[in-house]
Amino acid sequence: MSEVIPIASDHAGFEMKEELAAWLKEHGYEVKDLGTNSPASSDYADFAHPLADMVSRGEVKRGVLLCGTGLGMAYAANRHPHVRAAVVWSPEIAEFSRKHNDANVLVLPARFLSPEDAGQILDVFLSTGFEGGRHARRVEKIEREEPTE
Repeated sequence: MSEVIPIASDHAGFEMKEELAAWLKEHGYEVKDLGTNSPASSDYADFAHPLADMVSRGEVKRGVLLCGTGLGMAYAANRHPHVRAAVVWSPEIAEFSRKHNDANVLVLPARFLSPEDAGQILDVFLSTGFEGGRHARRVEKIEREEPTE
């Protein structure tokens, strides 16, 4: 059974989302498209929260979000427990987001990437593992619930 990858965007990321969904299918992933379904104006949070909830509950291991800058999607997604949404603009950042931060949601700034670059970033994100070790301790600190003094 292939891994399920949910993908969602607002209007600014719609066209790129469609292209990346096709890329995912071509590479053997099962795609769960959570919208938006057109380039008509829409609110990023309406799409970020359902995807982040799936990751937070452990229903899927990782997901992909797109909006104009990536920032709005990341802000909304990172409000969910156990979600580490990373805004990524290069393959190198994708690699380190996985290796060092165990990012589980890739957020792409659709207005600032070519489809080719986005596909390459997605490929690196999906094929790179978490290094663990000293990075695991740091990632665990993200999940802390008690305030610091």
